[in-house]
Amino acid sequence: MPKYLWRVSYSQEGARGLLAQGGSARRVAITEMVESVGGQVEACYFAFGEDDLFVIGDVPDEVAAAALAIRTAAYGAAVSHTVALLTPEQIDEAVARDVTYLPPQVGP
Repeated sequence: MPKYLWRVSYSQEGARGLLAQGGSARRVAITEMVESVGGQVEACYFAFGEDDLFVIGDVPDEVAAAALAIRTAAYGAAVSHTVALLTPEQIDEAVARDVTYLPPQVGP
């Protein structure tokens, strides 16, 4: 199952909800959301800086990942950035694939 990292930043409204409900309640809600599309949450960490929350998990496919992103965006309490994660073995497979590529030419 594809693995993803979600980088989340809360809006003012989302931060107010976090203040009211706490981090554990958000983790439960996020886990339920990911499980509702057939996935599972591996890790959920709050942070401070540019991003407020990092979630690592698996979902069945890109359509499931898109469904999560659309639902999150529709409510406006948070902005989520989805990052597809690859294992070292997947990179081994990628570099072993035959690819036709013509690099750009420099100069005349």
